[in-house]
Amino acid sequence: MSHSSGTDPALAALSSQLPTTNPAGGADFDEEEVLQQRGANLNRRESIPASFRSEYTSATGGNSVYADPEGSFAGSQATIQRSVTDDSFADAQEGLASLETPQQDLTFPGPPKAATSIPQDVSATSSTAPDASSDQTPESALATPLVTPSGTFSSNPSTIRATVLPPAPSTTASAEKETNNSSFVDEKRAVAAPAPTADKKSKKGKKGGDETPKDDEVVIDELDQVKDERWRQVLSDQVYVEKRPPASFKDLFRFATKFELLLNAIGILAAIVAGAAQPLMTVVFGALTSAFTNYSAALYAQASNPSADGAAAIDAAKAALFREVNKDVLYLVYIGIGMFVATFVYMATWIYTGETNTRRIREAYLKAVLRQNVALHDKMGAGEVTTRIETDTHLIQEGISDKISITAMFISTFFTGFIVAFIRNWRLAIVISTIIPCIAIAGGLMNKFISRYKQQMLEETAHGSTLAEEVISSVRNAHAFGTQHKLTAMYDVSNLLTQTIGIKSAKWNGGGLGAFFFIIYSSYALAFSWGTTLLLRGQATSGQIVNVFFSILIGAFSLAQIAPNMQALSFALAAATSIFTTIDRVPVIDSSSPEGLKPDQVDGYIEVKDLDFIYPSRPAVQVLYKFNAVFPRGKMTALVGGSGSGKSTIIGLIERFYDPVGGSVKLDGIELKDLNLRWLRTQIGLVSQEPTLFATTVAGNIEHGLIGTKFEDESPEMRRKRVIEAAVQANADGFITALPEGYDTMIGERGMLLSGGQKQRIAIARAIVGDPQILLLDEATSALDTASEVIVQDALDRASAGRTTITIAHRLSTIKDADQIIVLTAGHILESAMTSESGSAHDTLLKNTNGAYSRLVNAQRFREQEEDEDDDSSTDEKAPAPGELTREQLEEMARNEKPQFETLKRTGTGRSAASAALSEKRQRDIEEGRTGEKKHSFFYLIKRMILLNRGHYLHYVLGTAASILSGCVYPVFGIVFGGAIEVFSYDPVTRRGELRSGGDRQALYCFIIAIVATGGIIIQNYFFGTTSEYLQRTLRVRTFSSILRQDIAFFDRDENSTGHLTAVISDWAQKVAGLFGVTAGVIIQNCFTIVAGAIIGLSYGWRVSLVGIACIPLTIAAGIVRLRVVVLKDQKNKKSHEQSAQMACEAASAIRTVASLTREEDCSRIYSDYLNKPMAESNRTAIISNAYYSLSQSLSFWVIGLIFWYGSHQLVEGALTTRTFFIAMISIVFGSIQAGNVFSFVPDMSKARGAAADAVNLMDSRPEIDAEDPSGKPFDSCDGHIRFKDVHFRYPTRPHVRVLRGLDLEVLPGQFVAIVGPSGCGKSTLIQLVERFYDPLSGEVQVDGQDISELNVQGYRKQVSLVSQEPTLYAGSVRFNITLGATIPEDQVTQEQIEQACRNANIHDFVMSLPDGYDTEVGGKGTQLSGGQKQRIAIARALIRNPKILLLDEATSALDSESEKVVQTALDQAAKGRSTIAVAHRLSTIQAADVIYVLRDGKVAEKGKHFELLAKKGIYYELVAQQSLEKH
Repeated sequence: MSHSSGTDPALAALSSQLPTTNPAGGADFDEEEVLQQRGANLNRRESIPASFRSEYTSATGGNSVYADPEGSFAGSQATIQRSVTDDSFADAQEGLASLETPQQDLTFPGPPKAATSIPQDVSATSSTAPDASSDQTPESALATPLVTPSGTFSSNPSTIRATVLPPAPSTTASAEKETNNSSFVDEKRAVAAPAPTADKKSKKGKKGGDETPKDDEVVIDELDQVKDERWRQVLSDQVYVEKRPPASFKDLFRFATKFELLLNAIGILAAIVAGAAQPLMTVVFGALTSAFTNYSAALYAQASNPSADGAAAIDAAKAALFREVNKDVLYLVYIGIGMFVATFVYMATWIYTGETNTRRIREAYLKAVLRQNVALHDKMGAGEVTTRIETDTHLIQEGISDKISITAMFISTFFTGFIVAFIRNWRLAIVISTIIPCIAIAGGLMNKFISRYKQQMLEETAHGSTLAEEVISSVRNAHAFGTQHKLTAMYDVSNLLTQTIGIKSAKWNGGGLGAFFFIIYSSYALAFSWGTTLLLRGQATSGQIVNVFFSILIGAFSLAQIAPNMQALSFALAAATSIFTTIDRVPVIDSSSPEGLKPDQVDGYIEVKDLDFIYPSRPAVQVLYKFNAVFPRGKMTALVGGSGSGKSTIIGLIERFYDPVGGSVKLDGIELKDLNLRWLRTQIGLVSQEPTLFATTVAGNIEHGLIGTKFEDESPEMRRKRVIEAAVQANADGFITALPEGYDTMIGERGMLLSGGQKQRIAIARAIVGDPQILLLDEATSALDTASEVIVQDALDRASAGRTTITIAHRLSTIKDADQIIVLTAGHILESAMTSESGSAHDTLLKNTNGAYSRLVNAQRFREQEEDEDDDSSTDEKAPAPGELTREQLEEMARNEKPQFETLKRTGTGRSAASAALSEKRQRDIEEGRTGEKKHSFFYLIKRMILLNRGHYLHYVLGTAASILSGCVYPVFGIVFGGAIEVFSYDPVTRRGELRSGGDRQALYCFIIAIVATGGIIIQNYFFGTTSEYLQRTLRVRTFSSILRQDIAFFDRDENSTGHLTAVISDWAQKVAGLFGVTAGVIIQNCFTIVAGAIIGLSYGWRVSLVGIACIPLTIAAGIVRLRVVVLKDQKNKKSHEQSAQMACEAASAIRTVASLTREEDCSRIYSDYLNKPMAESNRTAIISNAYYSLSQSLSFWVIGLIFWYGSHQLVEGALTTRTFFIAMISIVFGSIQAGNVFSFVPDMSKARGAAADAVNLMDSRPEIDAEDPSGKPFDSCDGHIRFKDVHFRYPTRPHVRVLRGLDLEVLPGQFVAIVGPSGCGKSTLIQLVERFYDPLSGEVQVDGQDISELNVQGYRKQVSLVSQEPTLYAGSVRFNITLGATIPEDQVTQEQIEQACRNANIHDFVMSLPDGYDTEVGGKGTQLSGGQKQRIAIARALIRNPKILLLDEATSALDSESEKVVQTALDQAAKGRSTIAVAHRLSTIQAADVIYVLRDGKVAEKGKHFELLAKKGIYYELVAQQSLEKH
């Protein structure tokens, strides 16, 4: 809020607690000189009441503030003595060392070494350089510089002289300067970054704004800010990953043994043999055709010229036919057997070697990942490990398994087909080969246009997905402003473009496939016509014509089938490149290295000297500066300090998770770098704030602490004895023995079955079971409730006895017995003391009553006293504090403790109001069927999808008709083929004319069929392709709309992450449309091929047709088996590895725990064991499935042989003619073989069914808080009187965590109310309940006396506006983004209204300075604007609806101090005349609030104005003190 001079009596009080901010200057920084340059007046001071004349000096040495003699904060008359108030100098201050600035200039090694006094300017790091571990808390950026009545920052000249960094050119600008700036790309103010870097960034921003550099570029760019070459090298060594060239085909087999390579070679030979089978089958087929035509010719000759010799000729022809048929059918049987053996060999060998090699790659990858230093894990993340080990290795397996051997088979088929064709009849082969370039040209043209359109469609879909991601990631914003319909319409723009392009693509797809089939069927005509000519010339036989034609056709088709397999190989090579990069990386901190010293004895004396440290993942921020400390042998040292002060960093350096950029860490006088890393970590026990337990038994978890120690190889009995001893010492034996299986109880992943305190004690037992000499405790009790903390703290005290212990303290009362206490701030020692004869370290520090430690201890003491008072008045049993119980009492508590899952069993009595409400809600959900997703039949889903596309019924009708026509083409062609074979049986000498005319007639029929087939295929593909695009658009928009309709609880669930929801919008539509589009046409076509084939076959030769129909299940079964083995195998394979991938992810995500326990090899071994089951399963099923697959590949040869054998007998008996035989065979047998390919679409059908079911369930779901529901009381006017009445609340995704516990709170109309409190107390929850993002479990949230759950959701939200911490802007103009907040349609919002909202938000002048004013594009997520500019546009959007209730959820916490000033001014203006609730961590932003509510444990703990709360010396007082310590 704004402040006028001299009006806030609490400012002086606050100034004694909140830190002041100083400019970052150099060691030789001359304040006088700077002030003269700025024209400042050093003598200007304001009067101070006499009661404040007593000056006290804080432990920072010379930072003077004023308080009354008693040190109280009750100076109601106080004003602040300001040493420097010149505005220009204040501007320079802010530009150089604002408390928000997240960097330090790394040109200099850092401030001079400090003993107990350091300059305050380093507080810039305190809030923004959190440790990678527990120091990284949201509160780290809470405090803000004290705003004095004139709006400048309080400081003292004496402290300015102590600053160490030279002044950098100020890159900040006031609001006035900003409005004159023609560029609206805000240059990021970075104290650390030198001017040239800033300029470079600025130019880059102006050029692109939203261009995002790649990850590795970002790191290199940031490392450039580190000017010290040696420092930069140290950082680079820890995170640099050398780029390797793309993996070669040979690289894929780098882990294969010579035996496996031999198996692969045998497999390739077998694949070549299998590939030759089909072309060789055409030779036999041709010979059989010749035998049939010769017999027909003999019959015709006898019929036309009967003679005695003719009967003999018939008998000879009959004998020749049977002889040829028997011989050729045997050949077919042999070829089938050969195909079976060859197929089994190439599939078995390649699947086996693929599985084995991929297993080795997986093992090598995890071993390499766990070997990497922690800095790389900070950059990489556990999610990447999971993706690589699950998805990428699966891609490699697909690429190096049977796909390669199948590709070799297809290549063999291609070459063998052409070789056979040219050997059999080169004249015919040359002519028919002309179809190859025709097919290539047609396919090339089709692919060219379709790929172009596909690319355009992907771009448009990506644009839509980008918007969807922006909207879903900020869905609270969409709900708050009721913009769901506007955003859905906006999303549909890219979908409409995608649909238009897709329809063009459908035309080319239909045309291309039509041309393809025209060429194929025309080639039949060419073969019959040219074949007839060759027959007449005596240069071919009927068998040769059939042989050559089918050989070339089979060869051509096999070439087309190589593409998908080659794609799998290219994916494998791409995946292998990234996998092998990690495998080949040797980290600079290498846990697997055997090098380094391993002393026989460890004393535990640790010395840290001149330590400079920077996190490699954040090279712009220095964390430790010339840090010096000694940790005595066998003594406990406590580290105390604010967030980001470097406490956890010190522990990480002692564990050698990182290397410092300067200085040294020594153990017993030996540099840590010189020690063997695994040996070092076995000498250290680490207990973290969040203990990581693994999915094994209790004993197994504790035994992890024995790995690498001298006790590792002891007998199981001795190890169990040590485990129990450690558990007893850790106060854990009591609850462990109460577990169902005692120490052998499986405790679930990450110890989910245990409470926080129980997990922590198991972690303590694990840390001490190996008897380490050093114990590191990183806030080991901070996450526990008081009762658990008592027992755990006692366990820690016992565990640390006799060991060198470093503890980071949460509750300062727990470290009063520490031998040494070090108070840290921003990487420096602020205060320290060692226990001596004169007193304990704790008492020594308390003697300095104005010291930071004293203030913090006193603040906690006041808080604890207040808690005691609250507990006394409560009916709950009071938990004892540490130190209040005797050793016997503690042991009794630990012994009698029950496991968590037993305490959870209590029912009926003693339940809270929230628990009861939760049970009722669950029962209601069950009754209303909300608990699970509905199961739908496939036919129901088909019906729903067609109904979604109801506007395009005609397309379906025409497409289906065309599909039926296309399906009948192949059986009809059987009639023509049979006729052609009959014609070929004519004697070229005696029936020359009939042969010529018959051949030409059959060729003409083929050409007519080609035209009909072309028309059918074009119509079929066009209409089904078009309906597919319409359906995709409808489904995407409806899915997006349905997602936005869901309440906020839906988005809290893990499975509904932004990435997942964004992906499924396109993914579901693509899968469903894939089935209901072109695929649907092909399925209908294939079904009618079988039906029409059976009808035609039965019409011409019912006996042989029945045999053929009986074989249809066999030929179709071949398709099913091919599907299960080739396609579904990969899916099953991937699923079988999910468990092992989960284990790998668990290990990678807990890398600090794994590294500290030296469990790398142990995890690799367990992972290898996990792979045994999938490996054994794969090998077992591979034998059976490969046998089935090989059988399916052979069946067609045997079925054709059977039909020929039976047909020959039917022909001899006169039941068939050659023509009717071939009609029946082609129509039924070949038709069913082709129709069997329909099963290749089963995966698509399965995916489409799942996607359709998910989409239907989502579209049918109705959230509990439905923004689109028109019901509810209308709420057209509002006074803004808000009241919480006994509100209990738990988040739906965390029902066991109580957030609000009977909250009572009131906001009067027009009142400005601030909500403060520690993290997790329910501040943001309160805001979300006012917005009605959730409903309370019990109690009421009332506005103007009405329960908001009874009001119409949209109507109510129109009266409320929300400004969040992260402003959400969408790709579009400034005007568009502002009008999104309006409650009326965009076209009805006047320019005057927009400008007024912007003036109120302090942004109008800036907008007018932009190139296109209000029509200027802001970029995706507002990337063209700075944080402050985005926030003010968000405020304008909130104000344009003129709300009566304004909610500010940490609206300035993410901004730099310059932007914060401007935004805070805008917020002050916006809050006038409205009921305003502000959640703030920075106390300076809410000092002038009408009421401040302090929350604790979901209740109002304190209430009052700023100075009243300070006088209470309660929680608010402690928060002030805490911020003071953080900012020193």
